[in-house]
Amino acid sequence: MSADLFTPLELGGIELPNRVMVSPMCQYSCEARDGMPTDWHFSHLTSRAVGGAGLVMSEATAVEPRGRITPHDLGIWSDDHADALADVTAFVRDQGSVPGIQLAHAGRKASKTRPWEGSRPLQPDEGGWETLAPSATPWPYDGTPPATRKMTKSDVEDVQESFVAAARRADEAGFQVAELHAAHGYLTHEFLSPVTNDRDDEYGGSFENRTRFLRELVAAVDDVWPSEKALFVRISATDWLPDRDSWTVEQSARLADDLGDLGVDLVDVSAGGVHPDQQLPASGPGYQIKYGRRVREGSSGVAVGAVGGITSPEQADALIRNERADLAVIGREHLRDPYFTHHAARRLGREEELDVPVQYDRAF
Repeated sequence: MSADLFTPLELGGIELPNRVMVSPMCQYSCEARDGMPTDWHFSHLTSRAVGGAGLVMSEATAVEPRGRITPHDLGIWSDDHADALADVTAFVRDQGSVPGIQLAHAGRKASKTRPWEGSRPLQPDEGGWETLAPSATPWPYDGTPPATRKMTKSDVEDVQESFVAAARRADEAGFQVAELHAAHGYLTHEFLSPVTNDRDDEYGGSFENRTRFLRELVAAVDDVWPSEKALFVRISATDWLPDRDSWTVEQSARLADDLGDLGVDLVDVSAGGVHPDQQLPASGPGYQIKYGRRVREGSSGVAVGAVGGITSPEQADALIRNERADLAVIGREHLRDPYFTHHAARRLGREEELDVPVQYDRAF
């Protein structure tokens, strides 16, 4: 019998109660520019757990201050951050959901303003900072970009250690899933793609060299991440740059195999973000799901999450029933409807699969 949206999913030593994951979505809402979570973060994450999602993933959480996209990004570069996030994870678990955290470094896409402030590059006199990247080429803003420094081997080791320290703190904070962000043009994706990696050392050139940073990172984090918890990696399956030497779906499937061998439990498949010249496909329901399916079919042994335009219970359920993915990763629909999973259970005739909080039971 095939699985469906409400079939539990075992990943590592964790069992998700259903196949719905809240996609990591940046909130840009740290008020003091110190990376500390606020009441907004608590409300955003815990309300989706009350809504029944099997896995609630935090936004991209910076492993060091210079790895933030904006000064208002969430961070986990100190024990104080972990302590503050522990209240979130405890509440999420109390609702029967699994708390996850996406560990991230923005690379050359760091040091800019929030989207509703124009996403423009921040200059030093505005609190901006020098960014790190595999190569010294900055993000091609219309305006003056922040200074971008090509990473030395010492920088590589320092950033990897920041991820390892952040993983330790995430474990202590009570997160049960850690996801390494290697998508959307941020630092690790910048190593993967020849569009942003022109290095001539062991981290550039061949597929093996361009994937080395991520493979080393996974191995290092896996050493400190408990075996009874789950480890994910989010990738962009394609750069959406068909006319250039770029990262492709075929390389993504090959990478997924390598990641599975290194202990990754699930590859979360998104797309794009490495360059503004990308050629996006027509946006619509499930417009990115084909990439998750192709990675799943082209690799072996590692579970796959699919994201992009999943807006209805029927669509999410079919994704799992038709074996195109193992997990439905749902972003913007969760912003519109924090209770998506409860509504899905009702629409699909699976009310018995979810315990609605007694305070809300009269509505369901």
